[in-house]
Amino acid sequence: MEFKADALLLRAVDYGENDKIVTLLTADRGKISASLKGVKKAGAKLRFAAQPFCFAEYVFASRANRNTVTSASLYDGFYALCEDVERYYAAAVVADVCDKVALEGMQAGPLLVAAVSALEALCSDEPLALVSFLLSALAFAGYPVETDACLVCGEVPSGRMRFSFGDGAFFCDACYPDATPASESTFRALRAAKGTGEATPDGIVRALRLLGAYFGRQVGAELPALAEYLRLVRGQGETA
Repeated sequence: MEFKADALLLRAVDYGENDKIVTLLTADRGKISASLKGVKKAGAKLRFAAQPFCFAEYVFASRANRNTVTSASLYDGFYALCEDVERYYAAAVVADVCDKVALEGMQAGPLLVAAVSALEALCSDEPLALVSFLLSALAFAGYPVETDACLVCGEVPSGRMRFSFGDGAFFCDACYPDATPASESTFRALRAAKGTGEATPDGIVRALRLLGAYFGRQVGAELPALAEYLRLVRGQGETA
């Protein structure tokens, strides 16, 4: 059986002397694993299809539950992401999150759109690109982050505030004193990523730390690429 799918490459591992096994994210089939034959050879026609962050139309031959990529048409290689170490690790976070959230056979259109949009934004050094993506991915996984108002009093928190990992929401300090302390700059960065207000570089770093911790708590998986990215930019902010 042959089928086509627009797909984003999440990871690739060597297989034998000349082949690779790739994991791809698709809209209608979720994650797909497939082999790419001979792509480690110099001048291989499909070499691009096994490169990091490749977004292309892949054509698969499927036999006995094994997929082989037979051809591919490139949409975007996002080559700028591999030219800068910070961009690369930010993009690696996008791929890692997709890999840990998506399942085989699931509908993953919103996640694919969010991932491709994030990679495009990262190529342009959009400061809130990674925050926006993590919020979208968490919502897709069923763990949205509430930033509209305190769930107790209905007011927008300011000054000292709290974040509940169980509720995925911010609270006024007095409304939920047992929740985890959170900075106003973190809260503002998350709201800015949703289109309300502005964020500071410090707030963005803090927001990423908080989202990474929330992802780990809810999804049960660490994000080593995020830890490395934050290490690279830690001069811009402090721990959330």
